[in-house]
Amino acid sequence: MSLTYLLINILGVIVYLGIAILFSKDRKAINWRSVLVVLVINLVIAFVLTEFKWGRDGVKAAADGFNWLVQVSYKGIAFALPNWVTPDFGGTAKSMNFVTSALLPILMIVPLFDTLTYIGVLPWIIKWVGRGLSFITGAPKFESFFAVEMMFLGNTEALAVSSLQLKQMSAKRNLTLALMSMSCVTASIIGAYTQMVPGQYVLTAIPLNVLNALIITSILNPVKVTPEEDTIAKMGGSGAASEAAEEAGEVSADGKREPYFSFLGDSILGAGRLILIIAANVIAFVALAALIDKILALFNPWLSLEHIFGIIMFPFAWLMGLDVDHAFQFAQFMGMKLVTNEFVVMGKIAGTINNLSIFPAHYQAQLTVFITSFANFSTTGMIIGAFKGLVDKKKNDLISKNVGIMLLSGILVSLMSAGIVGLFVW
Repeated sequence: MSLTYLLINILGVIVYLGIAILFSKDRKAINWRSVLVVLVINLVIAFVLTEFKWGRDGVKAAADGFNWLVQVSYKGIAFALPNWVTPDFGGTAKSMNFVTSALLPILMIVPLFDTLTYIGVLPWIIKWVGRGLSFITGAPKFESFFAVEMMFLGNTEALAVSSLQLKQMSAKRNLTLALMSMSCVTASIIGAYTQMVPGQYVLTAIPLNVLNALIITSILNPVKVTPEEDTIAKMGGSGAASEAAEEAGEVSADGKREPYFSFLGDSILGAGRLILIIAANVIAFVALAALIDKILALFNPWLSLEHIFGIIMFPFAWLMGLDVDHAFQFAQFMGMKLVTNEFVVMGKIAGTINNLSIFPAHYQAQLTVFITSFANFSTTGMIIGAFKGLVDKKKNDLISKNVGIMLLSGILVSLMSAGIVGLFVW
């Protein structure tokens, strides 16, 4: 480890925070105590998960657990499509493609997580971890709750099951949740990530993204929350609460709990739709990017989306504490992820990311953490669409007017998480 690169990495974290302060909507209202407490917790978690053997072993065990689930899912895939799965998992294929290795396991993992939600395990974990986070950090209760909720459920799903709260909250607090939603992942597709990039860093990124989402959004859009407002609406009951519970899948339209196998069938169909959506997006984005590159090459053979974004994002990548060559390559991957999605980048680097001669440990850790989130252009449309169906026009209009700051929030959270991990992995 070079002291110079370490100092640049530290400077980078400070600069990312400085950018958030520069674009803050109300600097005087920032709760600096909460920001500093969350930042310290962030550093401690990154330190523990990367520097201590038991921390690394814990994250590796979690990553191995997701890999085990994926391997179990291959048995079901091999039964239906044996020529898509390799012999070690019961099939006849010489190798597995992206759809088989990364996407089809979602058909088992999504229903598993939905079942944990149905029996109340996942909501219980979300509730108490969120409350604990609020108690420790001093952040508003629902914002802390939502940060944990979106870590497991994803952005649109977390928004849907929180519809009652969204209707009760002010427009400014709704905007905070929109900013936070840019930095989530969905637990049910973590298994897909761990098949393409180092699983221990994927699992490290998740809690760091949660904490950095609290930091960045509390700086960009600080909101004073009174004790009377600092509550978490309960699901169930009548009226709007009943509607929210129905949207969450907890009850059916007649007020009764939906039968489990009906719930499971809907979950499996939902997983199938998710696979089609991801596959369609990856195919379309890769093809469109290739088309744009072909058009750009007509003007200059050097021109490409990767090179253009490499130049734009280079200063931020260099502040990660990377040498110039790696920083330029990192910047290209950053730009590709923002324009397309994380799966496109993961697919591009999957074959070489574990080769330390190509991706040194510092670079490998930071790149994996940076791309482990939904922060990209298309996510802004998903979030606006979700809010449009959940809140009134006034609240939705405020969110629609802040697309730029939503994207900035997602980028800064990813930069912060990657920068903080980089301080401890060399």
